[in-house]
Amino acid sequence: MALVDLTARQLTGLDAPGLVEAEPGRFLQPAVAAAYQAMQQAAAADGITLRIASGWRDFSRQQAIFKAKLNGERPVYDAAQQAVTLAGMSLAAKLHAIMLYSALPGASRHHWGTDLDVWDQAAVPADYVLQLSAAEYAPDGPFARLSVWLSQHAGRFGFFRPYRSFRGGVAVEPWHLSYRPLASLYLQQLSLPVLQAAILQSELAEPDEIAAMLPELYQRYICNIDGENDD
Repeated sequence: MALVDLTARQLTGLDAPGLVEAEPGRFLQPAVAAAYQAMQQAAAADGITLRIASGWRDFSRQQAIFKAKLNGERPVYDAAQQAVTLAGMSLAAKLHAIMLYSALPGASRHHWGTDLDVWDQAAVPADYVLQLSAAEYAPDGPFARLSVWLSQHAGRFGFFRPYRSFRGGVAVEPWHLSYRPLASLYLQQLSLPVLQAAILQSELAEPDEIAAMLPELYQRYICNIDGENDD
């Protein structure tokens, strides 16, 4: 497979890479969509109805999510799924609290068209409200079988789980898949200067202060991922 380089604006979600619709309203790069659909067919043979909860996401959408959390307009949770009150915290403490589950705009792997969040439609009733919580993928959760299946089979299709375990940065996200052949390349290309440039042109409050903190945040939340073999 020919590797597809991305521009700095595509790496940070300011421009879209070449995308196709993998499912209605869910976009991925063509090679990723093809790999996902092959995996989807294999899962169906085992009684799992694989669906995408989120695929490609642009800078504006990620910025809106992050700003709403900074401003107290969306809830922020700790690793125990308890709500965190950001009022009175320093900017650094707020960033660490939010980045446990939400990437800075420009830093989300979803910007690349290589990453997707998945769930099993067959495991829940039609009116089920998807949470994308670790409890849903735990041994007693509705997506436990999917989680085991992904551990056994996702690697055959080029996917791995970058947040399989907690490494002191992003919380465990068993639903998050990344297409290794391209995502590994883009992580190398998403350099600190590229990310700093995106943050400095953002609408976040205090972008200069955030940019100054990026060296630590970059290592802890962006580069600090699980290996490419799921088990």
